[in-house]
Amino acid sequence: MTTRETGAATQAQDDVRRLADLYCETKDRIVGLLDDPDAAQWNRPVPACPGWSVRDVVAHLTAVALDLLDGRLTVPPSDADTAEHVRRFDGCDEDELFSVWGGAADRLVQSAATAGLAPPLSDIACHEHDIRAALGKPGARDADSVRWTAHELLAMLEPPVPLRVITEDGEYSSGPCGVAEIIVKTTLFDTMRWRLGRRSLPQLTAMDWSADPAPVLDHLYLFGPARTDIVE
Repeated sequence: MTTRETGAATQAQDDVRRLADLYCETKDRIVGLLDDPDAAQWNRPVPACPGWSVRDVVAHLTAVALDLLDGRLTVPPSDADTAEHVRRFDGCDEDELFSVWGGAADRLVQSAATAGLAPPLSDIACHEHDIRAALGKPGARDADSVRWTAHELLAMLEPPVPLRVITEDGEYSSGPCGVAEIIVKTTLFDTMRWRLGRRSLPQLTAMDWSADPAPVLDHLYLFGPARTDIVE
């Protein structure tokens, strides 16, 4: 292996370890949100995940971590997979669920260091804000987990016409080369949300566009769009 290849491999290992740290930081914020004697918050409906409660989202996050570690994760999980995630922890109380999730997070850190296994950071980053919206506790919108997820999602954009996304930290161009470029001004937080289906078509249409967004609307989201407006 050349010096350049060794350096690239070392950087990749450091990047994966950093992602594991961000995963744990995000998990700890979610645990902190739910560190409340009011048990009713666990049963709050989550508008961004129709049919799910806050507890269901935590169960899903726990199951995703375990399935990734055990080599069972389907990317992205199917509806049947996510339903099983919720059922899997039906018999656990909240403390037990947090304990299982905490153990899985510790294993993710170890696997990142020893096997280069990247944690499911984009999943937990998005679901943190699903939970925050359900609880009416916004925050952490400038967290590194949000920034990393938004950057990854912007790199995956494949619109049929030239598209330039302007955020607080730069400009991101995608699609074929051409002069008839459509521009949208947004934020990294909102980018994460609309890319992962947390905005409705009316909300997507109402963003700050330079021209009619119709040619790109159906190419903005990996999941969704939301059936109703998600206000947070």
